Amino acid sequence: MVFAGSLRANTASCAKQLRSSHTRTLHTAAPRPSQSLGTQIAARLVSPRQFSTSLVTPARSSPHLYSPRWSGNKPNPPAAPSEPENDAADSSSESVKLDSADDESPAGSSAQSSPPPSSSSGGDSSDGSDPPSPSPQPTLTPSSIAKQSVPEIYPQVLALPIARRPLFPGFYKAVVVRNPAVVAAIKEMMKRGQPYLGAFLLKDEHTDSDVITDINSVHPVGVFAQITSVFAANSGTGDDKEEGLTAVLYPHRRIKITELIKGGEHTSTANVQEEPQTVTPPPSPTEGDVAKIPPGPVQTSFLHKHAISIVQVDNLVTQPYNKDDQYIRAFMSEIVSVFKDIAQLNPLFRDQITNFSINQVASNVFDEPDKLADFAAAVSSGEVGELQDVLESLVVDDRLRKALLVLKKELINAQLQSKLSRDVDSKIAKRQREYYLMEQLKGIKKELGMESDGKDKLIEKFKERAASLKMPEGVRKVFDEELNKLMGLEPAASEANVTRNYLEWLTQIPWGQHTPENYSITHAQKVLDEDHYGLKDVKDRILEFLAVGKLRGTVEGKIICLVGPPGVGKTSIGKSIARALNRQFFRFSVGGLTDVAEIKGHRRTYVGALPGKIIQALKRVGTENPLVLIDEVDKIGRGINGDPASALLEMLDPEQNNGFLDHYMDVPVDLSRVLFVCTANNLDTIPAPLLDRMEVLEVSGYVSEEKCVIAEKYLGPQAREASGLKDADVLIEPSTVDVLIKYYCRESGVRNLKKHIDKIYRKAALKLILDLGETIFPEPVPAVSTSVPAPSTSSDPQLKTVESQEPPANESNEVTSEEANKEPGDLKAVTTQERKPLKIPDDIHVRITPENLKDYVGPPVYHKDRMYVAPPPPGVSTGLGYLGNGSGAVMPVEATSMPGKGGLQLTGKLGEVIRESAQIGLSWVKAHAYELGITKTPDEQFLTDRDIHVHMPEGSIGKEGPSAGTAILSAFVSLFTKTKIDPDIAMTGEISLVGQVLPVGGLKEKILAAHRAGIKTILAPAANRADIEENVPESVKTGIRFVYVEDVREVLHEVFRGEEIVERWKDTLSI
Repeated sequence: MVFAGSLRANTASCAKQLRSSHTRTLHTAAPRPSQSLGTQIAARLVSPRQFSTSLVTPARSSPHLYSPRWSGNKPNPPAAPSEPENDAADSSSESVKLDSADDESPAGSSAQSSPPPSSSSGGDSSDGSDPPSPSPQPTLTPSSIAKQSVPEIYPQVLALPIARRPLFPGFYKAVVVRNPAVVAAIKEMMKRGQPYLGAFLLKDEHTDSDVITDINSVHPVGVFAQITSVFAANSGTGDDKEEGLTAVLYPHRRIKITELIKGGEHTSTANVQEEPQTVTPPPSPTEGDVAKIPPGPVQTSFLHKHAISIVQVDNLVTQPYNKDDQYIRAFMSEIVSVFKDIAQLNPLFRDQITNFSINQVASNVFDEPDKLADFAAAVSSGEVGELQDVLESLVVDDRLRKALLVLKKELINAQLQSKLSRDVDSKIAKRQREYYLMEQLKGIKKELGMESDGKDKLIEKFKERAASLKMPEGVRKVFDEELNKLMGLEPAASEANVTRNYLEWLTQIPWGQHTPENYSITHAQKVLDEDHYGLKDVKDRILEFLAVGKLRGTVEGKIICLVGPPGVGKTSIGKSIARALNRQFFRFSVGGLTDVAEIKGHRRTYVGALPGKIIQALKRVGTENPLVLIDEVDKIGRGINGDPASALLEMLDPEQNNGFLDHYMDVPVDLSRVLFVCTANNLDTIPAPLLDRMEVLEVSGYVSEEKCVIAEKYLGPQAREASGLKDADVLIEPSTVDVLIKYYCRESGVRNLKKHIDKIYRKAALKLILDLGETIFPEPVPAVSTSVPAPSTSSDPQLKTVESQEPPANESNEVTSEEANKEPGDLKAVTTQERKPLKIPDDIHVRITPENLKDYVGPPVYHKDRMYVAPPPPGVSTGLGYLGNGSGAVMPVEATSMPGKGGLQLTGKLGEVIRESAQIGLSWVKAHAYELGITKTPDEQFLTDRDIHVHMPEGSIGKEGPSAGTAILSAFVSLFTKTKIDPDIAMTGEISLVGQVLPVGGLKEKILAAHRAGIKTILAPAANRADIEENVPESVKTGIRFVYVEDVREVLHEVFRGEEIVERWKDTLSI
């Protein structure tokens, strides 16, 4: 009892002294030095007045069950000041708390002053439990400042998990707690004057918890921290508000978890604010100021009623060290040096370093290397694992080494950030300087008259262009109006851009500019013969055109249309005309064109508007008298945007195109000096009004002799040079060309023949390489296509590299070693050097003969020209047809009869016109059955019980046209009279119902096919005599007897000449 009474007396006396000392401390606080950023944040965090650790409450005696928190019997302190004095001190303390929030706690001063006082000196709990016991105190005078003590041994503490970065002793940190149980426990700890807890870093930064359920979820080494100040932090809105707590922690020392006494319930995490810890360590209490605490959980037993984590901890003490050790001093010197470097780059570090230096207890920073290491880690934003390693290091030199590593990384980041900032600033400054200087230069030049601004230069350019052109009066007026409009517009206005583009086009049309024309007939003949063989009619018409131009001095109003099958040289003829006339050449195709704007242009109001093709052509060639070739005029389309064929009427009409009005230009443009040449394959699809405005020149196909000459003079040399065999002795024999024409290339044109000749020379080139090998034709070194794993370091300055885009192999079942070693970043070597052709040895001689032609172009496409060489059975005749590719063909007609009802069946993919020809032929035979000797009396019924079937072989090829009428009628007569027709006789011609033979077309191609098939007699309409005699070459007509007929009776007498039936026809079917 004596001990208890003495303890109570000591406790009451000490409480009064502490209250008086704390009041004086508040009143005599020294002025705070300038605060750092972290300090200012901490000061703002504690500004609300919800909680305080500075309120002074009367001390009470505690029950005997609780033991004091400081060990040892202490001598009674000197007598406390009188009660009125103490009351005045209490009142003063209350007034300081209410007047200024900044003075309520050490956190309010952001650790710029001494370390936070122990809450044991701040007051007792309201329920009278757990009273504080004073440590030995010197005699307190009114002007003295009391130093507070922190328990040295605190075996069991509330464990608070910390996320993102650990805490370091001596540096403040603000945390947010959301768990209600932890919040309640912290509040009770503050009331009881025991604001101590353990802060441990979570191993998983994504964990959300304020309590520890598993001891392995946190790092075992943490800090023993004092809660210096708390205030509420509500989150959510309305009724869902969640009460939280923001606590400012001040770590005192390192501790280690030895056992998890109690695990809490999962809710949320104590969120550590992201800024580095405040770098103002408080002065460490002296050894005499630290009270000793006996081990035992008595002072924290009240925490067990809360759902929180309680751990058993041991203090970790830094191992002894010699501050004069050369390694330690070297590490410290390097850390200080790095700090200086970072401070020059980062102003925030400069403030932190300044505050740390001011609050350093030791006069020299080299006296406390452990605190320097903690400071370096606390202010660095390094990786969490590295910072935790610094915290766990108890050997000073090891801690310094790890802190230096973290600080070095911080320096690298600061240097990189500074470099990026300098680069951006330099670029911005450079651009601003350049802009400023350019503006000054413009102003100086403008003042000196050396240069005007962009708008003035543009207007001067348009005026200079217009001065060199012979614009018509109306166009000149429009130009002046648009130029005046541009002068009054701002350059940034949208209308200014439209006007500028219009003036660009208006001044680029070659008004009055033309190339001198060459009307020399001799020159024209030379040019045409150089470029084309044959085509006598076309060449004569061109020479006539030039002769008129030579006499008149101009060739206005001529629109020529070249019509013929593909590959006969229509486009190349247009180029030759331009070369002969010394005119500029421009070609555009209208095949499939569906938009009128391509011909007439767009309205200027549209975005991206352009003039039509003809205006673009004039701008491109730079003269107003070019030769414009309009290709595929028979394939022009028609769409929702109008009919382009109708738009061509104005452009191709000689009476209208002297004032062609383009939608974009909106001024008349004279096209009368333009020579238009159109090409077409078929006249049937050209609109009649458009065809009426053009002069048609038919470019028919070439005969075999002409093809042979063309192959020898033009196609062969071109193909040999294109295949790299220009200087090699590789030739195609003339007989081979003849075989190629007869059995591979029967088309009217020479395009397919050119393809086959190209193929022959390509095959010859391949055989040369394969036969002679790579030794005769080596690859140049280094090869351009070689893959290189690194950028090229070749001595060739023109050799560069690009990223390889070579596709992988299609069949990748087995990966080759080369592909396996290939990396994704491989590069391809590229160069600008042209590869030189290789020379072929002079002793190489290659001849392509008819015997080895098959090795180059494969088997023949056409096997035979005639289906029947021997006399065919009755009902078979030979006709001549014109194919769609521009070639002719020998086409047999077969007829047979069978029991039936008198019907006519037609097969062989026959068209409507040829079906009608068969109906006409059968009707004529039925009408003249008695005269032909088919029936015995004129009134006898014929074919009432027989069906007739007419077939034309090669059923996959469509057949159309009236020219098979005579052949079908002859087949019917042969069938019904049971008389054979000579296979050497071929015929062509349309028949009428009364038996007249009408003229047909394509005779040149048909006769060429008959000549190729060995036909000896051709029956042709008499109306085609002049065409045959004038247009068919004599070489083709050689060996063929032509019989010109006007009536089918003449056809029958010629076909069946020498037969018995003809003797009867002399009486009944006279000519």
